[in-house]
Formats: sequence, structure tokens, C-alpha cells
Amino acid sequence: MRTITLIIVHCSANKAGSALRMADIDRYHRSLGWLGCGYHYVIPTDGTIEVGRPEEMVGAHCQNHNKHSIGVCYIGGLSADGSPMDTRTEAQRAALLKLLTDLHRRYPRALIVGHRDLNPHKACPCFDVVGEYRNFVVK
Repeated sequence: MRTITLIIVHCSANKAGSALRMADIDRYHRSLGWLGCGYHYVIPTDGTIEVGRPEEMVGAHCQNHNKHSIGVCYIGGLSADGSPMDTRTEAQRAALLKLLTDLHRRYPRALIVGHRDLNPHKACPCFDVVGEYRNFVVK
């Protein structure tokens, strides 16, 4: 098994309300010549937690950090005019918390960060992951 030191949260950079699913990202990433969805988990607007790439496989979601991370992507991240914005639905917020709780339980030493925390040129995931989960406690 890989050594996981980071759990990286992303957004798909789609407008609020997008109907995109993991299968759509998988098709797109395959069209780029990748092995499939670069994220390990995708959370559509309805809050379903969809499995992308198996955790034992290296992801393709954050340059220079894929080898030791798990990638989680929520669908959205852009306002109606295309500006970066936290567009998570209540269902996505609940699902993200549930998923991060599970991942943190399994990888207790892994830091939970946003893509933008590792690449300052990115707005992704359009909210402050470190601030929101600063006091993250597994129950």
C-alpha cells in the first residue's frame, strides 16, 4: 500500500448546479490519455460519494503530490459568471465531511489540504480547506 501523507480536496471547476458525475470525469481524463479518473473520489451535487481511481493507485490530480496523496473532488467551484466560488450544496458538505472523516480515520497522519494550498496559482477548491478542517477530530 502507498504511504498517504496528504488528502487533497479539489473542485471540478464547473458552474454551480452542474450535473457532472465521476463517469464524465473518467471519460474526459481517458480522452487525455490518462488511465481514467485522476481523483480517488468525486462528490456530485446530490452528495453521492463516487469512487474514481482505487486508493492503491497513484492519482492524477496534483502535480508533484500524486504519489503520496488521495484526491477528492466536489463538482462545482464556479459561480454563474464563471468566477471561483464555493458552490458546495448542503449534501456535498455533508458527504465531504463523511468522506474526510473516513479517510482521516484510515490515514490519521495525512494532512487535509486544498489544491490551492499546494499550488498558489490555483483557486481550487474555492474554499479554505485548511481553515474549515483545522480542528478536525475523528469521532
